[in-house]
Amino acid sequence: MQSDTFSRSMITVLRRRSIIPLAILLIIGFGTRFASADSGIFPYPYKQEVLPNGLKIIVIPMPGSGLVSYYSIVRTGSRDEVEPGKSGFAHFFEHMMFRGTKNLPGPEYDRLVCSLGAKYNASTTDDFTQYFLTFPKEDLEKIVEVESDRFQNLSYGRLAFQTEAGAVYGEYRKGITQPFALLEEKLLDRAFDKHTYKHTTIGFEADIKAMPQGYDYSRSFFERFYRPENVVILIVGDVKPAEAFALVKKYYGHWKRGYEPPKITPEPPQTAERSVEIKYPGRTLPILCLAYKGAAYDPENRNYVAARLMVELAFGQTSPLYQDLVLRRQLVQFLVAEAPMNRDQPLFAIYTMVKKPSDVPVVKEAIERTIKEYQTQLVDPQRLADVKRRLRYAFLMSLDSPGATAAKLARFIALTGGIETVNRLYAAYRCVTPQDVRRAARLYFQPQRRTVAVLKGE
Repeated sequence: MQSDTFSRSMITVLRRRSIIPLAILLIIGFGTRFASADSGIFPYPYKQEVLPNGLKIIVIPMPGSGLVSYYSIVRTGSRDEVEPGKSGFAHFFEHMMFRGTKNLPGPEYDRLVCSLGAKYNASTTDDFTQYFLTFPKEDLEKIVEVESDRFQNLSYGRLAFQTEAGAVYGEYRKGITQPFALLEEKLLDRAFDKHTYKHTTIGFEADIKAMPQGYDYSRSFFERFYRPENVVILIVGDVKPAEAFALVKKYYGHWKRGYEPPKITPEPPQTAERSVEIKYPGRTLPILCLAYKGAAYDPENRNYVAARLMVELAFGQTSPLYQDLVLRRQLVQFLVAEAPMNRDQPLFAIYTMVKKPSDVPVVKEAIERTIKEYQTQLVDPQRLADVKRRLRYAFLMSLDSPGATAAKLARFIALTGGIETVNRLYAAYRCVTPQDVRRAARLYFQPQRRTVAVLKGE
């Protein structure tokens, strides 16, 4: 299983930059919505339905491949871990879901799925957890059957729970030996005071160590969050929508409601710059991060949309700063930035790995100078247009298989419950002006909103 334990790092920037907008025509009839691809960037029509128990099913036919990608998107991630001392349980259930049921224990589940030639995995992020399989279209009913079983009838005893909890702590200890994992842990803890984004996806170390004593809590976590109203089934590939809907109704129709949304404490406004120096117990080049309090995902927020374009303009591979620091002077190993898509307020962050410790102040000053330029000057309209066009082209080129298409949509579905938002975001990009970019730079990229983190090795 995969866990997105460094979801804000440079490793995931490319994934989050795969910005998938979509404006669609909806025809509503008998609980099913029919969407045309004619009016937006997303090239495939789709159908969706909501069952009486609240479970949403989205089906995107892609005839011809012979493959189907099946995503179970649970709209719960580490942000939902509000109880003190209980961080890490969203990621923990990514592991436990492979323990199986009384009807199909974990080892038998593995053997069955492998016998079908399916590829399967799962991952956890700050805002959601996803389980995904890609398999031949002939096996759709069997996959729906076994997936519905584990989502409704997950079964594990105290000993299995404690064994898996120990494995999760081992995963934490292995991960924290990586510089970026340590940087993320310390950065988030310093940047946030109240919001649950303060801890990483895998959780606080103290909470993970105590997890073996949390068996009863784990059962309540599953009962609250793994409910039909909090899950979206996404089926993409060589499939007939009517058949897919019928199968999901058959196997998930009796799943009982019971979702209890958590009460998440908003993060108070930050009024002064923060900093954190991190000593890495090993050899590494220095890593510099300037992380600014940003805004939640909202395609109707013109400032947010402009900020997503601004980080590409200012710090992307075609930017003057990238050309200078990475290519011309070769002061840094890489330069990446993100204004991520999150349900609540995330960090808009710039990351770079500096080749010489003595150059960290030089690189930091260059980043700050670039931000100042965007706050005081208007970006070239042609450069802005080029970035919009490049993002659009990159997105379209990435939709080359059922699995790739489903992966692109998963975060949008997790954040909003559907894919209607996709076109609205891209329509908003189209409307962004140089003045909007400047305003976003002035609004979000202020020193009092940021946390500066520097990681150095021994």
